[in-house]
Amino acid sequence: MPRPGRSPTFPALVAVALLLLLTLPALAPSARAASYPTLPEPGREFLSNLSVPSIDPGATTHLAFELTDPTNLTLTGLVLSFGLYAFNGFPGDAVSPTPVAHAPTLATANVSGPSVSFSLSSLRTGSSDHGTITVASSSSTPSGTFAIRTALSFEAGGKSYRFESRGWFGAALWANATRGPNGSATVNLTMLNVSGILPETAVLVKVSSWPYVLGALLVGGLVLVGLAAWLYFRRTDGSSSGAG
Repeated sequence: MPRPGRSPTFPALVAVALLLLLTLPALAPSARAASYPTLPEPGREFLSNLSVPSIDPGATTHLAFELTDPTNLTLTGLVLSFGLYAFNGFPGDAVSPTPVAHAPTLATANVSGPSVSFSLSSLRTGSSDHGTITVASSSSTPSGTFAIRTALSFEAGGKSYRFESRGWFGAALWANATRGPNGSATVNLTMLNVSGILPETAVLVKVSSWPYVLGALLVGGLVLVGLAAWLYFRRTDGSSSGAG
């Protein structure tokens, strides 16, 4: 990798993106042994407009999100969670699971730590709720990209549902759950033990000498880990959710 203050070469940038895409899923824990039903149209969009600007060590930023009820049911007992789960350091590209010493903290009005949750009593068809999370670093926070996974649980029509982002699943489980007959692509929600897939995001902690293009590529490569699965999942219909 180039030293801080020097422009990275194109092969180095490609290597960083590939490392993020291939390594981070292996650091995620396996899904729990729970059984959740799927909605009639599981590809609908519940969580969107995830946005988190990069920060310098010692600074704070905000992660914005929008939670929507796209179904024809009233959702109750909603719990939306965000949590740090992996770190890709710079320089050196040392990918590791969190906790990392002096990692950023996520904070709401009531709690702060490596993970936070929002509770909402209900959300009616077509309505949305917007929110933000404070992401705070310290002067000792290492430079690199911190991945943030998401999860959503709620009740609707007398049933309990659970949605999770890519960061919750180990590499082997994800590979098995997304490999269909004859190598075709699918998303097996029964194997993943979730009702659907959510997008996820990341926060880049950078030193002032980093080229902005490098920071953008790092964050973009990491977000693709979650978004690629989510976008594919949105194109699938309810009949494919239990395919193996």
